Amino acid sequence: MTQPATGTVQQCTCPPARERGATVWLTGLPSAGKTTIAYELAGRLREEGHRVEVLDGDEIRAFLSAGLGFSRRDRDANVQRIGLVAEVLARNGVKAIVPVIAPYADSREAVRGRHAASGTPYIEVHVATPVEVCSVRDVKGLYAKQAAGEISGLTGVDDPYEEPESPDLRIESHTQSVQESAAALHALLTEERLA
Repeated sequence: MTQPATGTVQQCTCPPARERGATVWLTGLPSAGKTTIAYELAGRLREEGHRVEVLDGDEIRAFLSAGLGFSRRDRDANVQRIGLVAEVLARNGVKAIVPVIAPYADSREAVRGRHAASGTPYIEVHVATPVEVCSVRDVKGLYAKQAAGEISGLTGVDDPYEEPESPDLRIESHTQSVQESAAALHALLTEERLA
């Protein structure tokens, strides 16, 4: 019987980073810069040969979550639907980038738990832009409508936003460019052997 050679190095059986799926969840206030950073990161990853999908919160609301309102229960249902889609994509080798407010910590934790149960990588990123900056950016005019009394229940203004206590990465998009923010996120993915 032949003995194995001593000092041999075990080869990693992990697939290459570009074939490994993961969910990258960007949470933050409306107009924090989540979607802009998500698309910048997606472009970088695609250039490297990764399969990428951006699950834009507005698009999901229009289709997968059509009919849901903005009560806590409906917001949770929306987050869980997006979380399921992201986990299925990620489990099958896609980088699912999810720029969604997801205001409640327990909803986000349930999504993380779903990923953990299937052994699927999950990265939580807090785009920590102050509400004062978001209200000036006001990309969709929501802050102006809320101030005028046309809408209520705006996350971070008259509806709660529970900031992540220990995200995998915190990005302060008001102090750096979109490219710098995406680069910081890409560096984390590289460190985790996902890029």
